[in-house]
Amino acid sequence: MKNPIKKIFDDTKPLFTGDGKYHKYEPVWDATKTFFFLPSPKTTVMPFVRDCLDLKRYMSIVILALLPVTIFGMFNTGYQSGIATGQEYSVLDCFLVGAWYMLPMIIVSYGVGFLWEFLFAIVRRHKISEGFLVTGLLFPLTLPPTIPLWQVALGISFGVVIGKEIFGGTGRNILNPALTARAFVFFSYPVSMSGDIWIAGKDFVDGITGATALAVTGYEGQAIGAALSDSGYSLSRLFLGLVPGSVGETSALCCLIGALILSVTRIANYRIILGGIIGLIVTSALVYMIPGGQETWANAGPLYHLCAGGFLFGITFMATDPVSAPGTNPGRWIYGFLCGFLTVTIRVANPAFMEGAMLAILFMNVFAALLDHAVMKYKMSKRIPNV
Repeated sequence: MKNPIKKIFDDTKPLFTGDGKYHKYEPVWDATKTFFFLPSPKTTVMPFVRDCLDLKRYMSIVILALLPVTIFGMFNTGYQSGIATGQEYSVLDCFLVGAWYMLPMIIVSYGVGFLWEFLFAIVRRHKISEGFLVTGLLFPLTLPPTIPLWQVALGISFGVVIGKEIFGGTGRNILNPALTARAFVFFSYPVSMSGDIWIAGKDFVDGITGATALAVTGYEGQAIGAALSDSGYSLSRLFLGLVPGSVGETSALCCLIGALILSVTRIANYRIILGGIIGLIVTSALVYMIPGGQETWANAGPLYHLCAGGFLFGITFMATDPVSAPGTNPGRWIYGFLCGFLTVTIRVANPAFMEGAMLAILFMNVFAALLDHAVMKYKMSKRIPNV
C-alpha cells in the first residue's frame, strides 16, 4: 500500500515544480517534503558515488549532540526558579517550569527564522537548507530563560538576515549565525543579557535577579575561589551546571558529552575543541602566575575558567561550525587556541564584559579565511619547484 503522505506530495508535485501553478513556492513544498522523507536523489551516469551523510543527517547528529544541554537546561531553569523562590520542586516540576520558559523561546526562534528562510528561498528560487535546524536551537540556548520573546524574534531575524542571507545563505556566511544573533541581542538589550541574569520566578510571571559566576569577585583581598564558594559556585556545581545562567551554557559536563558525540561522529573537528581548551588552560595558567589581583578572575585558575560561563558551549557547538571555521588542520589548531586565549584575555582585561567566549569566537570567525590562506601559502613555499 502506498504511503498516503507520499501520495499527497506525488499528486501535488506538478503544481509546485516546472511551470506549475504554484512554482514560485517550490522551495516551501520541497522543504515540507524533506521534513517527512529523507532526500533520495539518484545518479544516472557513472561514476556512482555513495555517501551515507547528507546535510539533513549531518544536522540531525548536531541536534542529537545538543539534546544533553537542552534537556539539562530545561531542568536547571526550573531548579533555579525553585531555589530563588523558596519552592521545593520535584524533578518533574523542574522540567515543567523550565519547559514553560524554554519551549516558547525555541518555537519563536524556529518560527521566525524559518519565515526568513522561506522568504529568501522563494525570492532566490533555491531550496531551503536544513542548516537552520541547528541555528534555530542554538540561539535560544544562549539566552537567559526570561528574555522577552520579541527580543528572541529580533535576534534570530538579525542572525539569519544579516549574519547569513546577505552573504548568500548557508555555506557562504562569514560569522556563525546563532552567535551573531546573540551578539545583536547582547549589545542592543544589555539589561536582558548581562550582569545579573534573570532567574525564572514563581507563578510563571515574576523574575528574580542573581549574579552569575562570572560576575562574582572577591572583596578586601578575598581570593576569587573563596568568593565563588561563598556565593554557591563551587567547582563541582559549575561542572554539573546547577547554577544560574543562560539556558544551555551552565553544564560543563553536558557540553563535554556533546563534544564527544560530535568528535566521534566527525561532525565537528576535534582539533578546534582541543585547541580551544588548551588555549584557555595555558592562558589562564599564565595569568594565574602573575602576582596580585587575587580577588579578580585573573586569579581564578584554569578549571574555573573552563567550567564557568559559556566557553565550553561555544567552543563545542559554535566555533566548530564548518562554514565559519578554518578548513585546514593547522588553521584549526591555531583558530581553537586563539579562541581560548582571547576568552581569558577578555575576561581578565575587561571586568565590564566577563563572558569573553562570544566575542572571541566571532573575532576568530573573521580571521578564519586568513588562517587558511597563511597555512596554504606556507605549505606551498615548502614544495619542491618543478624543473
